[in-house]
Amino acid sequence: MTVYIIANVTVHDPEPYKGYSALVPETLLKYGGWYVGRAGGPGDADIVEGDFQPGRFVILAFDSKEAALRWYNSEEYQAAADVRRKYSDADIFMIDEVPAEAGATRAWGDWR
Repeated sequence: MTVYIIANVTVHDPEPYKGYSALVPETLLKYGGWYVGRAGGPGDADIVEGDFQPGRFVILAFDSKEAALRWYNSEEYQAAADVRRKYSDADIFMIDEVPAEAGATRAWGDWR
């Protein structure tokens, strides 16, 4: 089942942060991940409700939770993440895709 890694990143020093941005795509390719969506900063996302103001907001996808964790914990990504951590703060989490057969009206949790 597809899983999504969602990150909201507040960049404190944009120039050196570009080093992180340059390293990540190769790691995604190696571990089977792909970009689903990205917003580069405030103004790149349309907020339809609430006060949320995303920094750099990224949604990644992987074929499985195991693949996502292999990528996240890999030596290659952790080297890139060390760069990210120097120049930004991030909230990162992972969620499962809801299977299509669950239906849009099924009560929350019934599909598990």
